[in-house]
Amino acid sequence: MLEVDLQVAQKKLREEEAIVRAELADLGFTADGKVDIHLDEGFADAAQTTSERARVLSLAEGLQQRLEDVQAALGRIDKGTYGKCEACGKDIPPERLEAIPAASLCIVCKSKSKR
Repeated sequence: MLEVDLQVAQKKLREEEAIVRAELADLGFTADGKVDIHLDEGFADAAQTTSERARVLSLAEGLQQRLEDVQAALGRIDKGTYGKCEACGKDIPPERLEAIPAASLCIVCKSKSKR
């Protein structure tokens, strides 16, 4: 992969990392991974509050996975393995990396992993 392409990918990944961290903070998650969710329990019944808390935790779980994927991709850049499929070792097409900078699998291997 060209150095310019790596720099562009790294910039996109750093931006994505900052966005995900901000979204997690907005949901009440601290940088050290602790949860500080405040819901107004006086305005709704306990079931609604529990449901909202579950929704927030589910959102946070997805964001946490995105953050881990981005951090792993940044690690692959540092190791010099970014852009290589972790399953088959072939190059991941640039179009895929442009669409999903944190992709670790080529399209063929990704489709096999979903089965």
